[in-house]
Amino acid sequence: MAAGGFCKLPHGTVVVALNLPSPAGDGPGAVRVLVHARNRARALTRLRNLGLGAVYLRGNAAPPSPDEITAVLHHPDGLIWRTAPAAGAADLVQELWHPIRTLLGRPAPQP
Repeated sequence: MAAGGFCKLPHGTVVVALNLPSPAGDGPGAVRVLVHARNRARALTRLRNLGLGAVYLRGNAAPPSPDEITAVLHHPDGLIWRTAPAAGAADLVQELWHPIRTLLGRPAPQP
């Protein structure tokens, strides 16, 4: 894992951000995944339960930005991703956030 971090929110929950290699071999090279959960352990468990393998958070080198926190808090699943910016690249034009099911190739739930 290239970078990751977390931010504890005032009401006690956390937002965890991780840069991971894309689970889809033909997809983007690296992805930035955001998870909103009760604590760091639960956030990582949510990712492992989706089949993303052994994900770990060591340190707090790349915590989520305020914009990232807002994005994940406003998503109903609390679990989103987008292509990770290249190292040293200006983050001026950003891709929109996607639900995690689009990365994993799962169909959208029917109402």
